[in-house]
Amino acid sequence: MAHLLHIDTSIQGERSVTRQLTARAAKVWQAAHPDGTVTYRDFGAEPLPHFDTASGLARMVASSDHTPEQAESFALSQELVNDIKRADALLLGLPLYNYGPPSSVKSWVDHLIVPGLAFDPEAGTGLLGGRQFVVLAARGGGYGEGTPRAGWDHAEPWLPHGLSLTGLEPRFITAELTLAATNPAMADLVPLAEQSRAAAEREIDELWAPAMA
Repeated sequence: MAHLLHIDTSIQGERSVTRQLTARAAKVWQAAHPDGTVTYRDFGAEPLPHFDTASGLARMVASSDHTPEQAESFALSQELVNDIKRADALLLGLPLYNYGPPSSVKSWVDHLIVPGLAFDPEAGTGLLGGRQFVVLAARGGGYGEGTPRAGWDHAEPWLPHGLSLTGLEPRFITAELTLAATNPAMADLVPLAEQSRAAAEREIDELWAPAMA
């Protein structure tokens, strides 16, 4: 039976563009897999703990030597890795905050980098590949070539590198200029924002079209 892992990370609730995009993608996936099951995690509402001095070394210490704090942190990493191993497809909402990913996404990636669980340290091969990984991203401005802030988006370029050990290979679907409708200084960019959103929605709607056919 097909299984989907759906992760939201935005802190903006119903206003969030990434939440709207992941919800649309989940609906399309479920239409293509009517008997499929879904695991949902909301890191905006229930953020993962960041690594600290008490627990952060858990993935570098033998389990038999874990402190209680390290054991708890390692158990969470196992749970998050198993979320992925059970899934045939992953959806991740990725808003751009202060030109980078939400800290909850960084924490998620940190928890996944576990030798023996997410990658084989001897062979150097990832153990989480071979599944569809769709990232629904949103950016308030425009960061493409030729724009004043080209290259300032440090979320999309980072994520494939951060996950490279695991074998996961993200496919990005991105809506740009999402602040144009509410920022008077960006009023002239509203048509471009609408085009970007519509293009992202079309790409989402086509993700599982062969399965539906």
